[in-house]
Amino acid sequence: MNILFVHQNMPGQFGRLAAHLAHDPRNRVVFLTKADRPAPSGVMRALYRSRRRVHPTTHHYLQGFEEAVLHGQAVARACLRMRDEGFVPDLVVAHPGWGEPMYIKDIFPDAQLLNYCEFFYRAAGADVGFDPAEPRDADLAARVRTRNAPLMIALEACDRGIAPTNWQRSVHPSEWQDKIDVIFDGIDIDQARPDAAATFELPDGRVLSRRDQVVTYVARNLEPYRGFPSFMRAVPRILAALPDVEIVIVGGDGVSYGRAPTDGRCWREVMIAETEPDRRRVHFIGPLAYADHLRLLQVSTAHVYLTVPFVLSWSAMEALAAGCVIVGSRTPPVEEIVRHGENGFLVDFFAPLQIADAVIDAIKHRGDLAALRRRARETIIGRYDLATCLDQQIALIGRLIGRSPELPLACRTNATRAA
Repeated sequence: MNILFVHQNMPGQFGRLAAHLAHDPRNRVVFLTKADRPAPSGVMRALYRSRRRVHPTTHHYLQGFEEAVLHGQAVARACLRMRDEGFVPDLVVAHPGWGEPMYIKDIFPDAQLLNYCEFFYRAAGADVGFDPAEPRDADLAARVRTRNAPLMIALEACDRGIAPTNWQRSVHPSEWQDKIDVIFDGIDIDQARPDAAATFELPDGRVLSRRDQVVTYVARNLEPYRGFPSFMRAVPRILAALPDVEIVIVGGDGVSYGRAPTDGRCWREVMIAETEPDRRRVHFIGPLAYADHLRLLQVSTAHVYLTVPFVLSWSAMEALAAGCVIVGSRTPPVEEIVRHGENGFLVDFFAPLQIADAVIDAIKHRGDLAALRRRARETIIGRYDLATCLDQQIALIGRLIGRSPELPLACRTNATRAA
């Protein structure tokens, strides 16, 4: 079977599925991307490039759409080259977020197109307007509605879609939700797992273990969409109540979602200036390698995960798989996974004192939370673990192409052993 993956930031959500399919020598797997990095094992890489940038005079509602058209056009040209060279896919798996798959069915009309339906923007009821400090106005609502144009084109063109959570599926238009299956990307529970012997070395050389009081916070970038200001405003109260606590904060200084501060600083600098935390016990360590990220979760006493109603982070699921005590925001993406008092704790996104008190209680009563930690891991096993999710993805592909791909069992994660 010929399979084409399309994601501008290869591998994105497709790395494990692409490698899984490429493990069968009967499959020819190609990854079309803008990313100049090695493809997953057994996968061939193809590059596309937009021929120009968005024109600066384009109406601001349409700048995102013009960029999506440029991406879609570049992918279409790359697909024409593939077709001329003899590669015609039976299946295309694509992320529509940047416009890439809009024209693929016009080049490969007989291919089954499976879109990764990560999010659909709404002017109300999701991220936009959630923060009272950033009220929604008519101009923003119009811009958000227009932003969905490439997503709608891709959704109409695809044969099926995958959304990673029920809530992320629910933000798509109700008329199209029957077209979308809910299948999570999958957590490798052999890697993300508890380890009582784990240690984590701080930049100053000190080594943390499960015996220490460790509060963790992880995000791709430290920004309001992931509740960074609320967390930082909770930090002084946590430090005052717990003299021995160490707070470890992971994330970059860029902006993945939302806006940057207006004064040229990053959000880390803004919040340090506002809260003045004790830098001997509050450690900003930037982005982490994945193995180090897992070791940090394994020594965590309380892990804070906050998000506006938006895409759920992999880090939250990895924290559950590692048996962390999660203090999460009472927002729909988190509420789908975390049940208060059962496998974690839920707090108001905008309430730093409530966040702090939940963290303090979790640390002071850490000896009573073994069952909660166990249930946190059990949340992932059997539903969100990699083996289960790959089985569901392969079954969906089988239904799309009219047959089940026969894949070697040796490349699958053994969920029973990992439990």
